[in-house]
Order: sequence, then C-alpha cells, then structure tokens
Amino acid sequence: MLEVQGLDVDIGPTPILRDVALEVPSGTTCGLIGRNGAGKTTFMRAIMGALNAKAGSITFDDVDLVASKPHDRAHMGIGFMPEDRRLVPQLTAEENILLPTWSTKMSDVEKRLRWIYDLMPEVEEFRERGATQLSGGQQKFVAFARALMRGTKFVLLDEPSEGIAPVFALRMLEIMSDLKREGESLLVAESNDHHIAPILDRTYVIERGSIVSG
Repeated sequence: MLEVQGLDVDIGPTPILRDVALEVPSGTTCGLIGRNGAGKTTFMRAIMGALNAKAGSITFDDVDLVASKPHDRAHMGIGFMPEDRRLVPQLTAEENILLPTWSTKMSDVEKRLRWIYDLMPEVEEFRERGATQLSGGQQKFVAFARALMRGTKFVLLDEPSEGIAPVFALRMLEIMSDLKREGESLLVAESNDHHIAPILDRTYVIERGSIVSG
C-alpha cells in the first residue's frame, strides 16, 4: 500500500506540490488526474526518489520512501513508466525491458519476462527490433513492459496514452484492465479520466500542485 501525507516538493525555488495526500491500497487501480503542469509528473518523480520531499511522508508497505535511496524502489517491487519513455536507443526492445534487472539481483527473470509477453504478446513480436525502429506506440508498450519487469508489487504509469494513436490507447486500457483483474496495484496519471474511469477504484484530481478531489 502506498500512503502519502502532507507532501511538499519544490523544484529550485519554485513550490510545485503542496500538502499532497493520497493512498493506493494494495490490489487497486487509482487515477491521478490533472491538466499539464498540475504536478502529476513531479508527484511520481517524488515517489521514485528523483525529487526530494521538502515536507511530508511517503510510505510503501510501511517502508519510509523519503529516507530510502532511489534505487531501493526496484528492490521493493516498484516500477515506473515515464511519459517520455526513456528507452536506450542502442538496445533492442527486449534489452530495454530487461534493463532494470541488470543492476539488481532479481530472481525468476525469465519467468517474469514470459508473464509480460503473455500479457502483451505484441511486444514479444518486436522484441528483437532496435528501440529506434519502433513506432511511438510500440515504444510506449516497451516502457510499460519495462515498468512491469520490476513492478511486481506496484506500478506508476505517467500519461500512458499520451501521444499515441487511439488503437494503442485502447490496447493500453485493455492491459491495465487485465492487470487489475490479476490484483496488481497501479497509479495512473492522465490529463483526464474519460477512457480509464471504468477501471479506477479511486480518482484523485490534482490542480496547481494540490489534491482538490479524491
């Protein structure tokens, strides 16, 4: 379970998040909805340890994430899909998926990869292609699969349907629905909840760095 209380985050001298509080119970799919610039990405980067909390608490399964090092998230089973994908262009699709396992001791790598390919068979079809040979939608799928590789307990998805064709966005929703049925825990950030509302257990609305509904 993810629990956030009174979270403040600044970037340089600029306050971005103020008194943010939310929770994602285990086995639920929650939405973080807000316009561009509302603070969604900053919040997710704070969860992942890429930005420091100025105040407040972040706990995951009773572990203090504020006091943890960023790379500890992978060992805790937390995965993150950034909006901009961040694939390594010199690597194949499969190598990008496996990348989080290269720096951590993860057991059953092949079993986890097989589970991902069963969940997302289209990714297995282009696993040997270089990252630069993939379309924008295919790159999103690879970034999603990479997040799932380490995200055995909890996955953060930052704008998974942003900038891709409607057919890819619909497929993303299908995959998230499958994960929900399997009891995976997800926090999905989107500009609106028009297409993901049916799968959300809770919806948090963020405006100007604060939760205004949820």
